[in-house]
Amino acid sequence: MIGQLRGRLIEKNPTEVIIDCAGVGYEVKISLNTFAQLGSEEAAVLFTRLIVREDAHLLYGFATKEEREMFTHLISVSGIGPNTAMIMLSSLVPDEIAHAIQSEDVRTIQSIKGIGAKTAQRVIIDLKDKMVKMVFTTENMFGQNNTNRFDALTALLSLGFDKKAAEKAIDKIATGDESVEQLIKGALKIL
Repeated sequence: MIGQLRGRLIEKNPTEVIIDCAGVGYEVKISLNTFAQLGSEEAAVLFTRLIVREDAHLLYGFATKEEREMFTHLISVSGIGPNTAMIMLSSLVPDEIAHAIQSEDVRTIQSIKGIGAKTAQRVIIDLKDKMVKMVFTTENMFGQNNTNRFDALTALLSLGFDKKAAEKAIDKIATGDESVEQLIKGALKIL
């Protein structure tokens, strides 16, 4: 499995790039979001997912691990192949997709080209539980970059607590000076 590529960007198109890694040029399919994040720098790092089919080995690249994780979740849904998943990731960023799934927003998912009502509902049903445990950015959770809160919430989610309940519990006890351990212990008393 090829998990990451670091090399020189030889060619850049909206749907694919070629990255030279130690003399080998890898053709990598990308989303429009990744295309925008690559910029014009010659050095590139992409997190990748290799899809092996009977007739081809296809490499998909992502600017962030979160986007790669969302891709992996999307292709696990019946009826969503790698190309449809890339269209979804080109239309919305991963945290927008996660939010639409968590809030059961069929219209947002259905607004993506090639996604009908049944497929949108299947995405929500299949991925809702997985999205509750996923945390994409600390800014989306608390409106600020607070790593102690982020780490405490991640720990509570890994213990199986509901994301909204865990966030409320952390908010009740957080004053800004607590360590991760103090936040977790305080939230556990409330939960």
